[in-house]
Amino acid sequence: MELAIIFLPLIASIISGFFGRFIGDRNSEIVTSLLVSISALFSVYVFYQVMVDGFQENIVIATWINSGELNVNWSMNIDPLSAVMLVVVTSVSALVHIYSIGYMSHDPHKPRFMAYLSLFTFAMLMLVTSDNFIQLFFGWEGVGLCSYFLIGFWFKKESANAAAIKAFVVNRVGDFGFALGIFLVFYLFGTVNYSEVFEQIPTITEKNLNFLGFDINAIDLICLLLFIGAMGKSAQILLHTWLPDAMEGPTPVSALIHAATMVTAGVFLVVRCSPIYEYSELALNLITIVGMTTALFAASVAIVQTDIKKIIAYSTCSQLGYMFFATGVGAYNIAMFHLFTHAFFKALLFLGSGSVIHAFKDEQDINEMGGVWKHLPYTYAMMIIGTLALTGFPFLSGFYSKDAIIEFAYLRDNTVGYYAAGIGIFTAFLTSIYSWRLIFKTFHGEYNNKKMKISETHESPLVMLIPLVLLSIGAIFAGMLFKDLFVGNGIDSFWKNSVFFLEPLSSEHPPTWFLLLTPILVTLSIPISYYLFVKNKEIVDDIVKVNQPLYKFLKNKWYFDELYELLFIKSSKKIGTFLWKFCDVKIIDGFGPDGISSLIKRFSQKANKFQSGFIYQYAFVMLLGFSALLTLLIVK
Repeated sequence: MELAIIFLPLIASIISGFFGRFIGDRNSEIVTSLLVSISALFSVYVFYQVMVDGFQENIVIATWINSGELNVNWSMNIDPLSAVMLVVVTSVSALVHIYSIGYMSHDPHKPRFMAYLSLFTFAMLMLVTSDNFIQLFFGWEGVGLCSYFLIGFWFKKESANAAAIKAFVVNRVGDFGFALGIFLVFYLFGTVNYSEVFEQIPTITEKNLNFLGFDINAIDLICLLLFIGAMGKSAQILLHTWLPDAMEGPTPVSALIHAATMVTAGVFLVVRCSPIYEYSELALNLITIVGMTTALFAASVAIVQTDIKKIIAYSTCSQLGYMFFATGVGAYNIAMFHLFTHAFFKALLFLGSGSVIHAFKDEQDINEMGGVWKHLPYTYAMMIIGTLALTGFPFLSGFYSKDAIIEFAYLRDNTVGYYAAGIGIFTAFLTSIYSWRLIFKTFHGEYNNKKMKISETHESPLVMLIPLVLLSIGAIFAGMLFKDLFVGNGIDSFWKNSVFFLEPLSSEHPPTWFLLLTPILVTLSIPISYYLFVKNKEIVDDIVKVNQPLYKFLKNKWYFDELYELLFIKSSKKIGTFLWKFCDVKIIDGFGPDGISSLIKRFSQKANKFQSGFIYQYAFVMLLGFSALLTLLIVK
């Protein structure tokens, strides 16, 4: 059964990808959705075994690499950490598969799309069940490749192709650091297996290495290199630019890749490597700073965006920042708790936005919507639930996980922790403002779409609504039901040795005012947003007019794309043009194949003049040759 969890999505991908044209669109959709759903049910059962019976197992599928000291198995490692990820990946993937049946109903390439979804699910499962860094890297690159396929699925759109290439290239930057980290692990320990590496970590705490001319602690260097890979995959600031552009892919792709699975791989990596990170205060402080900066940056940008999917994409980026600064303050279990709850409500919001886009015939600008909550009652209700959970409204899933992150950052009792907690509270307020802005501008106020009448908008079919209902159940109850297991009294019996704490987390409680501050701000933001974006929209226009520089700064996403264009893209294009036109064309081709062929051509043209066709010339040449030969013989 455990192996079926991994291989059923792979089988589904092969059937739909290679035989979809023979079995038809509908059968491809049924086969992929059914097999991934079975995998999800098996994952839930495995999670139950881990939770109740403490089940752990490392199933060796095959010997993969056996060369000198390098021994790598292809295996399936089941422990509490991987069990949580199995449930998240397979359950969200199954619901996205089912949702896609309705959302992609008019697409002519449905089997290919379903095959990509299933292949992505397989790669992600390989990543989270690995027991060594090489298999982890295989899954890591597999999900990157599948994200390229899925983001650029509508390959006839130039913007989709550009977004796919951007995602691929930016992730290669992070993956280069990740690969260097794996090389360094093997160099220092002679193995890439987690258990063997983690056992040896305490023995090199004082070891220094010379890296790029600097002496740096070996553990610090490993952690920093691995974190660069996590930054790329999880879209943290500096390597975040690919995530909003990735919204060019179909909406189910956004829900699967950019909400619940691929972008959480970086968080999973840091938590999996907690036995390394616990010995690097430098890396943990850096992760905290990067995480809280990303959370603030993405929330500030989301507040002025108008594309419904990009608002949710920046929200994802912000929530990933929360998860990272949770790991940075040592609260790995809290980070996984937020990853778990976030998967439900963010997938719900993405699929809900897809339902809205479907109703508006592919319109994504929230300024072109409004006043349709009576026409889309079920989508509206589900989006409200997702928004309440995202903003951390009391007693929904986000309330338990996000507030726990802020509380443990405060209890860290150091400067970085206090900063993280403060920025976390402010970001939670911004999150609530832009989330309710999306709801009010999409569903309330005046109807603003001039391309279609409001009567033409319609609710999505049942095949799209059922996944929304199931995800909304998770968005409401996941935090309440699993808080004690992930965070509270159940932690000792649940996490066991899959998450490492050098020092136990503080069992103290923050002051009451601190506990109440975030929920109060989140609740107050609802009437504030309603007043600003429905009742008195002129205030927002006045604020924008007064603060034009700030508005442009946020609207242009802190000018990161323009900065990278100036620093890297233009210079890279100039270097590429020089290497192409001068080095390649003039030197390599000029002296190589083009030069040789040109020389032979000129020689043959000269030699051709000897072939005049006149007999007297041939006779003259023969006489000269005979005379030269006779002279040579006489001289000898």
